[in-house]
Amino acid sequence: MEKIRIGIFGLNRGCFNVKSILWNGGEIVAICDKNRRLRKDIEEITGHEIPFFEDFDEFIKTPMDCVLLTNYFHEHAPYAIRCLEMGINVISECTSNSTMAEGVALVRAAEKSKARYFLAENYPFMQSCCEMRRVYREGSLGKLMFAEGEYNHPGSPYYNTSDLSGLKYTISLFDNEKHWRNHLPATYYITHSLAPLMYMTGAFPKRVCAFATFMPEPADSDSYSYNGDKNAIIMTQNDDGSVYRITGCASFGAREDSYRICGTKGQMETMRDRSEKVMLNYNSWDTPKESEKSRCYFPEIFEKDKDSEYIMQTGHSGSDFVVIREIFDSIRNNTPFELDEYFATSMASVAILAHRSILYGGKHYDIPDFRLESDREKWENDHQSPFYYSDGREPNIPCCSHPEYRPSKQQKENFEKWRRKYENGEFDDVDNIKG
Repeated sequence: MEKIRIGIFGLNRGCFNVKSILWNGGEIVAICDKNRRLRKDIEEITGHEIPFFEDFDEFIKTPMDCVLLTNYFHEHAPYAIRCLEMGINVISECTSNSTMAEGVALVRAAEKSKARYFLAENYPFMQSCCEMRRVYREGSLGKLMFAEGEYNHPGSPYYNTSDLSGLKYTISLFDNEKHWRNHLPATYYITHSLAPLMYMTGAFPKRVCAFATFMPEPADSDSYSYNGDKNAIIMTQNDDGSVYRITGCASFGAREDSYRICGTKGQMETMRDRSEKVMLNYNSWDTPKESEKSRCYFPEIFEKDKDSEYIMQTGHSGSDFVVIREIFDSIRNNTPFELDEYFATSMASVAILAHRSILYGGKHYDIPDFRLESDREKWENDHQSPFYYSDGREPNIPCCSHPEYRPSKQQKENFEKWRRKYENGEFDDVDNIKG
């Protein structure tokens, strides 16, 4: 197997990809982060020292085939563009672009480059989603009419001091008041809900609108978010005439990730107990021969996979391993990968424009097709963003459906107290958070 040399930029999340990279024949040749404390987490997994850089410009000089971008959620595009311009493949672990202008620039850079762009969104490669894709693509559900995707990840507004390892990890996710998680609109973290539907069905969103539920955390909580929206419900009209109903990162009810596809002949969905079980139902007059009208079962795709031993040891139900394998196979064989720059920027456009829909009372927006230069020209100068950036840029639109909302003084004090404890190393003696 041809070794793929890879550099990792951003170690807090990048650590979770190390085993998948190594088990798929990758070689980690450089790592880059501003926090040297994270270096040991990767080196404990690999068992040897890896060249470490705090400066991206120096890091990228290392001879490598790919860069895995696991840096800040909203800052992938500028680094991806620089890598593409240098002829280095890009594996972007999160959203491709945080502004419409970045999406245009990213696609243009990818088209000009001899290197390729890959979105390492893992949820489409969970076992239940792979099974739903297989069934839908075989055609027994008929023509797509409606599909749902929910990424519902509620969390306690108060830190759990009985689990110091978990507490350490939670606090490590926030650098300061201006961290992207404190300014994240309810629609922006959309890839876990939308990508599986697009991957299963092949339908691309063409029009979007959205509404949010404004329900801020208690004023004495440990949360310091400037967004008081608990969730966003997003609707899209798609290029095949179907409709999606999706969330961003929602926070209602209990923790669950769920997907549903409804066709003209039948429907299929995941169970809401996070078990990977799926339910398949057909109309009585459309039930395929030798099939049951209704069936609930656990897919056995991963159990029968040649790499099942490795899959079952990685995160997100094995999808962390599978997405890296698919990308590496695409690189080695020079074959297409569905989650490319067009797939990625389509999703990012839904996230960005759904938030604007919320800010303007449910207004509809057309989703651009960045394959078309005419669509790119419409958005190439659109830099609206709710985030602070490492280069000094500041928000120019609100992150919340209620633009005047601000966290309380008590929340700020709580946030700063926990950050000081983390920075002073008060949790360093607990179990390694990377596992």
